[in-house]
Amino acid sequence: MYSEKYQDSLAAVAAARAANLAMEPARMTAEQKETLLKTYHPDYKEEEFSVLAIGPNKGDKVPHELCEMLQAHSRITADSVDLTQPDYECDVLIIGAGGAGTAAAIEAHEAGADVLVVTKLRMGDANTMMAEGGIQAADKPGDSPAIHFVDAFGGGHFAAKRELLAKLVCDAPEAIKWLSDLGVEFDKEADGTMVTTHGGGTSRKRMHAAKDYSGAEIMRTLRDEVLNRGIPVVDFTSAIELILDEKGKAAGAVLMNMETKELLVAKAKTVVIATGGAGRMHYQGFPTSNHYGATADGLVLGYRAGAKLLYAETLQYHPTGAAHPEQIFGALVTEKVRSLGAKLVNKNGEVFMHPLETRDVTAASIIRECSDRENGIETGNGLAVWLDTPMIEAIGGEGTIEKRIPAMMRMFGKYGIDIRKEPILVYPTLHYQNGGLDIDVNGMTTNVENLFVAGEAVGGIHGKNRLMGNSLLDIIVFGRNAGQNAAKAAKETELGALSLDHVTRFEAEIAEAGIETDAVSPKLLPNYTKQKNI
Repeated sequence: MYSEKYQDSLAAVAAARAANLAMEPARMTAEQKETLLKTYHPDYKEEEFSVLAIGPNKGDKVPHELCEMLQAHSRITADSVDLTQPDYECDVLIIGAGGAGTAAAIEAHEAGADVLVVTKLRMGDANTMMAEGGIQAADKPGDSPAIHFVDAFGGGHFAAKRELLAKLVCDAPEAIKWLSDLGVEFDKEADGTMVTTHGGGTSRKRMHAAKDYSGAEIMRTLRDEVLNRGIPVVDFTSAIELILDEKGKAAGAVLMNMETKELLVAKAKTVVIATGGAGRMHYQGFPTSNHYGATADGLVLGYRAGAKLLYAETLQYHPTGAAHPEQIFGALVTEKVRSLGAKLVNKNGEVFMHPLETRDVTAASIIRECSDRENGIETGNGLAVWLDTPMIEAIGGEGTIEKRIPAMMRMFGKYGIDIRKEPILVYPTLHYQNGGLDIDVNGMTTNVENLFVAGEAVGGIHGKNRLMGNSLLDIIVFGRNAGQNAAKAAKETELGALSLDHVTRFEAEIAEAGIETDAVSPKLLPNYTKQKNI
């Protein structure tokens, strides 16, 4: 239940609900969207970015927090690790065990490669588990990969690498079938037809879901497949530096046991980075919906080894993070809530935008409502707006919320808020790393041979903004792609002598640029105490 300070606003929302249900908010024009984003979206705040002074992207801007990690000292020196006696040897080393890493492991194993997975936390401790709304695929009559491409290309501000986006949408129907065959329990009608819904920026209903825990269901299935295949997984062990061979090819990684700090060497013919996102960097002080280990490790590892970044200055701030109660501040409120009919309303009960605009436009609209228009609700954690969830059952009938978004109902129910009867307070939360390492259509970085990337650590698939449901899709499409191509490349690779010379060269660049820093990277874990990071 809400305290007394919210009652006047709640009364205004309830009084306006019937009229709001009947209205169809206008869509913004392209010009209105552009003006809105430039004025209110965090990606456009020039004072929040630094220019890189070293590395493959020298001269490009990135968030201050990422810049510090990209230009930090390595955790090791080139002569502090003995590369001649590897602790592990394999064909394909996969760094990360979320959706992309496990999909890559399954496909590399299927191709006959000797696979090793290493993960900073445990298999499944990943943003995949946090994904709720669903996965897009154009696999129904009246839809097509071409229409899916147009939706996603426009939603990403026409900045996506066309060949990557084309692969994403064209491989999507097969990705759904692959997951279904593995055992993912997608929502289905009584006759077996998959239930699909709209997402923000989609022109067709192509969102496949498992209620509102789609990512958890996908991760459960992928994890079980990895275990059933007997693929070795080394958990609580982080990659802290890539290893190259004398020819400059990716050839493994230096690992660190997260508990004992013991250093280990993994030698591999090919490497797949699947380390996920960066929400726990808390760019611009935003809360995050991300899991505990999302600290941009893959971007740091790849960058120091010479891999180029693409669109690293762009982040996705999910428009609906929980703003109240404090215990779940920043937690994801799935876009599916809006696709089922809930609208965003301000403190006066007024609908201020179409509920299914793209995420960046929606986030910027909420920020505008809470700042210049002074129509936000004070929560104690800052301002917020209402997401009028009772609209869902007014449209779909009693029981719709428990059937379609049970996790949301239970998350808020723990704190005495019945979303079937009461709206919820939301504000943008740091959600997705739009940019990442630059890859070709085979999943390999454009300038480090045999270094493959999959999942959120990739840049360019979605352009400068991602549509709902395309991240669960890309971890499958590009996870499988990376695993298949890494296995193929491993069969054709003869490794030269292992080397960490790139670490020495990078340290020289830091000195030459006059960068004075005590920071070391990758960050590995966020620091919520007054102690230094590990």
